[in-house]
Amino acid sequence: MFRTALRNVLAHKARLLMTVLAVMLGVAFVSGTLVFTNTLSDALQKSSAKGFDQVDVAVTAEPQPDVGDRIVKTPELTQDLLERSARTPGAAAAVGVVNGFTAIADKDGKLIGGGFRSQGGNYWGTKDVRYPLVSGRAPKGVNEVAVDAKTAERAGYKVGDTVRISVDGPVLTPRITGVFSTDDGNVAAGGSLALFDTASAQKLFGKPGVYDEIDVKAAPGTSQSALKSALDAALPKGQVETTTGRQLADDQAETISASMSGLKQGLLVFAGIALFVGTFIIANTFTMLVAQRTKELALLRAVGASRRQVTRSVLIEAFVVGAVAGVTGLVAGIGIGAGLRSLMGTLGATVPDGPLVVSPDTVAAALVVGVVITMLAAWLPGRRAAKIPPVAAMSSVHATASARSLVLRNTLGALFSAAGVAVVLAATTMDGSDGQAPMGLGAVLLILGVFVLTPLLSRPLIAAAAPLLRVFGVSGKLARQNSVRNPRRTAATASALMIGLTLITGMTVMAGSLQKSIDRMASSAIRADYVVSMANGNALSPDVDGELRSVAGVTATSPMRNAPARVDGTTEYLTGVTGSAFGELTDLKVDDGAFTVGGARVVVDEDTAKSHGWKAGSAFTVHYEDGKQQRLTVAGVYEGNQLIRGIIVDNAALTPHVTDPADMQVMVKTSGGASGGTTDRLEKALGSNPAIKVQSKKDLSQEIAKTFTLVLNMLYGLLAMAVIVAVLGVVNTLAMSVFERSQEIGMLRAIGLDRRSVKRMVRLESLVISLFGGVLGIGLGVFFGWAAGELLGTKMPTYELVLPWGRMALFLTLAAAVGILAALWPARRASRLNMLTAIKSE
Repeated sequence: MFRTALRNVLAHKARLLMTVLAVMLGVAFVSGTLVFTNTLSDALQKSSAKGFDQVDVAVTAEPQPDVGDRIVKTPELTQDLLERSARTPGAAAAVGVVNGFTAIADKDGKLIGGGFRSQGGNYWGTKDVRYPLVSGRAPKGVNEVAVDAKTAERAGYKVGDTVRISVDGPVLTPRITGVFSTDDGNVAAGGSLALFDTASAQKLFGKPGVYDEIDVKAAPGTSQSALKSALDAALPKGQVETTTGRQLADDQAETISASMSGLKQGLLVFAGIALFVGTFIIANTFTMLVAQRTKELALLRAVGASRRQVTRSVLIEAFVVGAVAGVTGLVAGIGIGAGLRSLMGTLGATVPDGPLVVSPDTVAAALVVGVVITMLAAWLPGRRAAKIPPVAAMSSVHATASARSLVLRNTLGALFSAAGVAVVLAATTMDGSDGQAPMGLGAVLLILGVFVLTPLLSRPLIAAAAPLLRVFGVSGKLARQNSVRNPRRTAATASALMIGLTLITGMTVMAGSLQKSIDRMASSAIRADYVVSMANGNALSPDVDGELRSVAGVTATSPMRNAPARVDGTTEYLTGVTGSAFGELTDLKVDDGAFTVGGARVVVDEDTAKSHGWKAGSAFTVHYEDGKQQRLTVAGVYEGNQLIRGIIVDNAALTPHVTDPADMQVMVKTSGGASGGTTDRLEKALGSNPAIKVQSKKDLSQEIAKTFTLVLNMLYGLLAMAVIVAVLGVVNTLAMSVFERSQEIGMLRAIGLDRRSVKRMVRLESLVISLFGGVLGIGLGVFFGWAAGELLGTKMPTYELVLPWGRMALFLTLAAAVGILAALWPARRASRLNMLTAIKSE
């Protein structure tokens, strides 16, 4: 039986090649994902670990819990603590570290690197081995700076050049005195690093005389744990935390691994989709191969082979196919992993140098996935073949599925579909994240139900195309009859395309609807012409509001200043605004009371009001971070959104109690509205600062749209794998259909059907099957897009369903193109059949 199975594998090379290719693509995606994420994680971990080589113990301030209604500030790491750390027994040296956001502009004035990766700090001096100088010298004073070598190379800077820099405030133009190398993970990821001398860094970052961290180097013969114990005994208890360098490296590695896990899981989901689609092709292939060898298997049974041996022979074939697909998929996956790393570099995301990581887990996963998926898909056809009695198989009376099996299938499909729809609809009534899991479960049930029902659905849906097919005469009529001749095979082929288009359509509906809702939110909630903010999302200097007010044509401004406070024993973040101007800059719907902000009168969003049991006229006591308290009155309750929410209070009441005022953004209203000239004036007033974004409402929407478009295009690329596998499935099905109908095609040729008509028949059959899958996929995608939108609508009042008719027409055209493309080879093969040989075939 083993030799028979191997001979059967070699006897059907062309058909099995498509199965191998389908499995290989899925396996390649899985192994490529593992290679890419493992390589990236390993490179980042090694790069990060090098940064802790000179840190034996790090001392940081320990956050203090709030006491009652009093906000307790985190202790500061002073010069005294630095000196005490250096004098601790077992310590060789101690260095104070200062860091903060520092934006570096290129020679065209544009921000270098991602805003959140633009970092600054202090250069430790001539003994700074963490940032060894490549050229130049250490910086001295606020007019000198050192920059990392990768940033200098990207921007074309060298020692002696003047550079534009922003450190949470006005633009500085220091001279570059040194260029250093670093293994900093942010720089490796495409960011930038600027270093000042310690005193200048403390001044620029608003931390005079204090540090963010104290790094202590152990004396020779002193272990990290021993030094940690000595520092714990020498430094104030309850005010500082000590962590060994080894633990810091481990924590950083764990953080990197955790950040990679999200990317890995996302990519593996799409690999799973490709494999799931490939499963249909494998099952279809083995079903047809077994059907073509029915008499051969019956003869084996007649001469003594048992049912188990017949099933085992099919599974052996599947094992061979799966093993070949697993090995080739692993090799292709290594190439995909290397390609993804190169692609990141092309897109500007720098990846640390390092070898490709092909772990034993990746090799095992590729082989196991290839073999297990193939054998599972082949098990049912093998089991079905073994159950056929030899006499029935020889006379082919088994060919038609029993009415009982079809009734059972349709019943199960209807139950799954009904359960899926019910669960999805129930999930739409839930609140936010509570409905995500039920929605996912309902989606899976509905897709499985529709897949099981597809043979039943194929007849009426394909029959609807009959009027169009009549235009093509005999070829069209034959194509329609052929496409419904074997509903199960047609269903399996169409389902492969259906799944891919369901996901593509659902995500397109979601992206378009979200973009529309955000546009409506911005236009309905904000009357301001501009929103000014930091490129990295950090806080703006309070001076920005004053500078914007002085610009000609500006009629109103208001910063949005966040500050923690204690309310009813819980921490709430207050949003400070210019009360007299805020109403002119926003248009928030008020559900209760009036939108009045000034003095002790505040407004709160409906969620906050509900959580505290407030309504218009309610009074509450707020405890500020400086320990003082004030009695505030709720003037109104408004509908919050993703842009504006929380407790809004007048800055005149809030700012006196804030130690370091900082604004998250500033809203600006101008007399002439948003225009290119006004934008230039605002940017110039802020010193053409590379760290500050001046955005109109249109700019905000376009920025969000750009993010959606980027993510959507990435998902389209990933789902293209499933579509490619679906194309293979259509080719496979048509090739087998042509093989089975060789005698019939020969007869048609003999009675006058020419080669062109045969080709047209096969192409139309493929087109009908593909459009059938496309219609099902687009229909399901719209339903899932609507359902997910209903779930989002509970948190986003401006959400509105947008059906992308143009995109859906494009997807249907894509399905048609898949059908036409997949039919090229089978149609050509059918037209070239020798009619006499075909008529004599069995």
